[in-house]
Amino acid sequence: MDTPPPKTAHTAPSPCDTAAVREQLGRTPRGLRAVAHRCPCGQPDVVETAPRLEDGTPFPTLYYLTCPRAASAIGTLEADGVMKEMTARLAEDPALAAAYRAAHEDYIKRRDAVEVLQGFPSAGGMPDRVKCLHVLVGHSLAAGPGVNPLGDEAVAMLPQWWRKGPCVAPCDHPGADHGQPGNGRAAAGADEGAE
Repeated sequence: MDTPPPKTAHTAPSPCDTAAVREQLGRTPRGLRAVAHRCPCGQPDVVETAPRLEDGTPFPTLYYLTCPRAASAIGTLEADGVMKEMTARLAEDPALAAAYRAAHEDYIKRRDAVEVLQGFPSAGGMPDRVKCLHVLVGHSLAAGPGVNPLGDEAVAMLPQWWRKGPCVAPCDHPGADHGQPGNGRAAAGADEGAE
């Protein structure tokens, strides 16, 4: 894609956001802390999850991609061998490897700001390999361009998954709180600057 979706503010999930994520995943979301990125269609497409689930189980994936259209397109990239090619480039390109290690450190720092998971890796194969493009894309969308080089590359390879409109519409009625500016969320104390 020529222009990736812009970074969006991290916000507390509204009831409509939670319903959208439930519909996107086909199950109740676990450990949902925030909408980490909002698709240009208005729905959440990346959520921030707690490092430990409600039952205490460690869950090292801080940024979880929820949009089924984006997830499907990423799955196609994975099936086409993009992860293997990226991993090979990490072994051959010291500058790329250093930038990817910095992305790993950023991921850990952001997760540790919520709760430290001692001894757990970041996610997605960082810092030495590419194991899951979904995680890298989620990190790139949540953190913004320039933080995760391989996540940014994967985002650039994707089609505009939002072009057909929202993948779900759980609160598609007048006055529904979709977590958008101007609907009272700022007054409700949404955390607009969370990283």
